[in-house]
Amino acid sequence: MEVEELEKRKSRKITSSSPSSPSSALINNLDDGCLMHIFSFLSPIPDRYNTALVCHRWCYLACHPRLWLRVDRSVQDFSEPGVFPNIEEAVSAARPGDTILIAAGGSHLASNIQIKKPLCLIGGGELPDETNVICLRGSDSALEFLSTCKLTNLTVKAELGCCLLHRSGRLIIDECILQCESNPLDYLSCPIVSTAGSGVFPSNLKSDGDSISVSHTRIEGGAKAVLTSGDLALQQDQYLM
Repeated sequence: MEVEELEKRKSRKITSSSPSSPSSALINNLDDGCLMHIFSFLSPIPDRYNTALVCHRWCYLACHPRLWLRVDRSVQDFSEPGVFPNIEEAVSAARPGDTILIAAGGSHLASNIQIKKPLCLIGGGELPDETNVICLRGSDSALEFLSTCKLTNLTVKAELGCCLLHRSGRLIIDECILQCESNPLDYLSCPIVSTAGSGVFPSNLKSDGDSISVSHTRIEGGAKAVLTSGDLALQQDQYLM
């Protein structure tokens, strides 16, 4: 009798822990709202990106425009929420704190795009040189930052001028490539230029926390890697020339 009772207990224990049991707490039993809330805590790259590869449902939730916006020139129908043909439109539509995923492949043109709200811009490729942002001659910069922002896994190239113009806020540059094209006017170009603390910009847009943080980033070309004015200090200058 004792042996039979033990077998019954084992059977009940296995049944209760079985994935097919209605009482099991499988993550797929959660509704879409709960799953999307969980996905929002994941880092966009690589965790949330990898999450989208699990199944169709997770792909829909992990790529939902509530979690990030996408810049993808290959998309034919831009009526899809959260998808834009260029960086400027995505920045304009973004809310403070949003993440913008820039599709890999080809080149994305950027000319003096002002970013006045906290945003994160991420390249969609496995490596930074798979997502190229190009600033053409005649522009002061590709991207101009007036708020705390993060830039990661991107290549930004400038023919003349600077790749990134920092006005105010905390700018974080991680795992990027910044490149000024070689030309006779190299002395006019620098990959990163900051005017924070120089007094040349309206005081209401200045921040007490102005800083630039560069890590795991390759910087090429130009007269200097970083040109600053005022009392701005470059932090964590781990970059390769």
